Amino acid sequence: MNHPKPSKEVNAVAVATADDLRETIRRKSKLKGRQADDASIAEVRQLIGNAPHRRDLLIENLHKLNDEYRALHDRHLVALAKEMNLPMSEVYEVATFYHHFEVVRGNDPVADITVRVCDGVACELAGAQNLLAKLPFILGNSNVKVVAAPCVGRCEQAPVAVVHQYPVIFATTDKVKAAVNNKLTTQPLAKDDAVFEPAELAQKGVSPQGENQAVSPDYVGYEAYRAKGGYALAKEIVEGKRDAESIIKAMENSGLRGLGGAGFPAGRKWRIVKDQAAPKLMAVNIDEGEPGTFKDRTYLERDPHRFLEGLLIAANVVGIDACYIYLRDEYHGCRELLEKELAKLKANPPFAIPNIELRRGAGAYICGEESAMIESIEGKRGEPRMRPPYIAQVGLFGRPTLEHNFETLYWVRDIVQRGPDWFSSYGRHDRKGLRSYSVSGRVKNPGVKLAPAGITIQELIDEYCGGMQDGHQFYGYLPGGASGGILPATMNDIPLDFDTLQPYGCFIGSAAVMVFSNQDKARDMALNVMHFFEHESCGQCTPCRVGTGKAAKLMQAKSWDQETLEDLATVMVDASICGLGQAAPNPIRCIHKYFPQEIA
Repeated sequence: MNHPKPSKEVNAVAVATADDLRETIRRKSKLKGRQADDASIAEVRQLIGNAPHRRDLLIENLHKLNDEYRALHDRHLVALAKEMNLPMSEVYEVATFYHHFEVVRGNDPVADITVRVCDGVACELAGAQNLLAKLPFILGNSNVKVVAAPCVGRCEQAPVAVVHQYPVIFATTDKVKAAVNNKLTTQPLAKDDAVFEPAELAQKGVSPQGENQAVSPDYVGYEAYRAKGGYALAKEIVEGKRDAESIIKAMENSGLRGLGGAGFPAGRKWRIVKDQAAPKLMAVNIDEGEPGTFKDRTYLERDPHRFLEGLLIAANVVGIDACYIYLRDEYHGCRELLEKELAKLKANPPFAIPNIELRRGAGAYICGEESAMIESIEGKRGEPRMRPPYIAQVGLFGRPTLEHNFETLYWVRDIVQRGPDWFSSYGRHDRKGLRSYSVSGRVKNPGVKLAPAGITIQELIDEYCGGMQDGHQFYGYLPGGASGGILPATMNDIPLDFDTLQPYGCFIGSAAVMVFSNQDKARDMALNVMHFFEHESCGQCTPCRVGTGKAAKLMQAKSWDQETLEDLATVMVDASICGLGQAAPNPIRCIHKYFPQEIA
């Protein structure tokens, strides 16, 4: 190959001067995007401390800022990103995912007080829309913001408004106005010397009745719990006086299943995670966001250490290194109570206990799904994970994880001490066990009913709820919260338990039973919960994100387009990766099947 000969002279051509090069270097070295100012950094450090900061505490740090300033100012988010060494985009996408965080720009005004009016099914039946319409005019203050909120977990006290963090139960415009004027913005902590024995309430109502209920009922504190023999069983297990295998067998023989909604046998779950490689973690779900559900709050705010002892028993038997308790943000009183009692337990433990951390949700129903909850505990957006792997193998921080609902752990002590036959001896209609039914709606005596598993809705209303409210006739019910479907009063003899409602297009879930009457319409119940699903969809799956909104619009028509709604339902069920999208069509299909006269 012939190559050209090099020329004798090469003439240099100046590309840039020295000053040009220095300017180019200066521009490239300057950080892109908005930079944190010194004042904002100082304000953030005052709340979260000095670096380094754990990545998984991002949501906890956002709460500290949100509590202090009643909103998340963009300048604080920039400073927080710098302090935690995170991309600003990551901080922003987490902050905007959760409903209880409000991101504001610059010097945009922030309300001094936010009043959240629950518009869930029970509260809507009790007049929530009337409150939402009147309160802005009655309060008449630009510094007070009134907004609708999804179920706040106090359905037996409907309607409910929350003034910042203070719940106004059986709310009226006068009650809410008084709370705002008196600056009642935090929930008071009750006395800690109560006596509460849940096993003695078997086949009875747990919740008090009447409109003079305490917002914060007295509870069994650490000293009172220890004085009554609390933590003695857990200590025996830790000291080897009871072997792990006998405890697991007791759980299996009792028939106790997960009481958060999925119903997976508790003893089998312990055995699966026990066989995994260490280190292992535990995640406890108290994100009780299913509309109509309030049983966990009812037990927690009265008897927190029975739950904590169940947690420690499970941790020892399974071999757990650290426990994370995820509590929904709406339960402000429960959070303060748990923080106080956990501090007492850690300061004077009855035996060596694993690390226990309390994590605070931020208003996202999707975080009740176990993998979305784990994402949130890790400080991320609460988006469900694909399976497999299952969280028992690859869960929190990539470790095998035992995930449990609050109430499942709550019954561990009684089942082991009293024997598995105690729990399984209850039941009706060939079902076994006890169930805590959260009953709300048009009954005289709503509340948590600790009734035999398999009880029918008619038996529950007649024997536990004092019948229907005066002037109301039983017309229909939601047996399992918003996602559990809707059934007519004519189907009042179906046992309410796991696996009994599926043939009818429904399921029991967390046993949130909402009753409506002949003065209500089933289609209105369905539309209410579809709006809820639209609001709470995490947006990860297009069929769920778009389908719930489209369905809600179609359901507002006097006559439903059943063919299009069924197409939407099929796509949501088939293409959504978690239970929200898969269960969202249940109300649509139940109205088509059982209440066709309302939509024809």
